[in-house]
Amino acid sequence: MLDLLILAEAALPLTDLAVNLLIGAVLTTGLAWHHVRFGKTLANRRAFAANLMFVGLTTVLIISIVKSSLALSLGLVGALSIVRFRTPIKEPEELAYLFLAIAIGLGLGADQRWATVVATVIILGLLTVRGLWKRDGRSPNLYLNVEVRPETAKDTSVDAITGLLTPHVRAADLRRLDVQDEFLTATFFLDCESDEQALAAVESLRKGLPGSNVSFIDQQTHLGL
Repeated sequence: MLDLLILAEAALPLTDLAVNLLIGAVLTTGLAWHHVRFGKTLANRRAFAANLMFVGLTTVLIISIVKSSLALSLGLVGALSIVRFRTPIKEPEELAYLFLAIAIGLGLGADQRWATVVATVIILGLLTVRGLWKRDGRSPNLYLNVEVRPETAKDTSVDAITGLLTPHVRAADLRRLDVQDEFLTATFFLDCESDEQALAAVESLRKGLPGSNVSFIDQQTHLGL
């Protein structure tokens, strides 16, 4: 009797599967858009987001098939034990979006449509509010590197560089200084109120020190990418 119960298979309603796949397509499309729009990873977010729909819909299909047969669910445990995910996830944020895509597939595959839709909307809404709040209240912290050649600038001292920076930033902290026969290289940690002030500081350096090379990187906010 137990063997008969295990081998028994319930029919998989194709209409329900199609509805779940359509809902999953809409939710994962919104998830992909959210990742591209509000994500903070430096990698190609569009390339990663394109895979979220595939992951979510595949999960819907797997759960829909497995729940119709106890034998398939037991066999799935052994089948998935040989699968190895070898592609590294470089950013924790990518892993969070990937888990949410899988969660959408699990919920729809279990026919929990309203719960899945409501939970996805709430999660993405909270992430959107957090992203907008951080973007409005952010304070860029920059590492700025200045390379000055004596033949192109009259004053190549650190005080001259600091004097050009201080009108545009709240603080300019010298972190590294390299002096050679041909040029001077200085690295500053800048505390700015906005990206516009950081760009104004760079423009001041370019005008005050003609021929100098200026580069900077935002260690905290990645310049809004």
